[in-house]
Amino acid sequence: MQTLPVYLDNNATTPCDPRVLEAMMPYFTHQFGNAASRAHAWGWAAEEAVQQAREEVAAMIGAEPQEIVFTSGATESLNLALKGAFEAYAVKGKHLITVQTEHKAVLDTCLHLEKMGASVTYLPVDGRGLVSPDDLQAAIRPDTILTAVMYANNETGVIQPIAEIAKVAADHDILLLTDATQAAGKIPLDAGKEAIGMLALSAHKLYGPKGAGALFVRRRSPG
Repeated sequence: MQTLPVYLDNNATTPCDPRVLEAMMPYFTHQFGNAASRAHAWGWAAEEAVQQAREEVAAMIGAEPQEIVFTSGATESLNLALKGAFEAYAVKGKHLITVQTEHKAVLDTCLHLEKMGASVTYLPVDGRGLVSPDDLQAAIRPDTILTAVMYANNETGVIQPIAEIAKVAADHDILLLTDATQAAGKIPLDAGKEAIGMLALSAHKLYGPKGAGALFVRRRSPG
């Protein structure tokens, strides 16, 4: 009797849902227009599809469509957010705060930014894998511009107290970037009500295609 393998690694990636594939297929065949082509119907159809996708992603995380930037995945989203914030806020400061248990997409980027002149504080976690908002509070300096805290850990499943962390960040007028790759589609998210500055996610973690992700960038006050 042949034993078939059982896939138990959905935190790494998921199969593309047949409904997702069905929705995408026309844009690989007869609806192949460039969404940036504004002079013909093929471009208009593609632009409409991109806008619909942007609205659906925004609805999932409690955002507005114009706050969604499409990327190739969460790794690109996190790189874009960290490097972009570091350059944009360099006049204010060069201190970043993150957590020792972050994904390598964050940790490796922080190491790169340290070579570019950034000062990075790596917060510890307790025995349950949780970061303390008090530790974040204590680590904030006058030149702190951003803190990056993963929403849900891809290896342990621990969910960080993002609402408390967001409040600390907001009280000090610093950006909060959260890697919500493992949270999106699994637990309720409402970036619109929390003081989250930027949020990264990836489609292939929730039955979408590989090579597609998004970065939420706040353009309005929380509330």
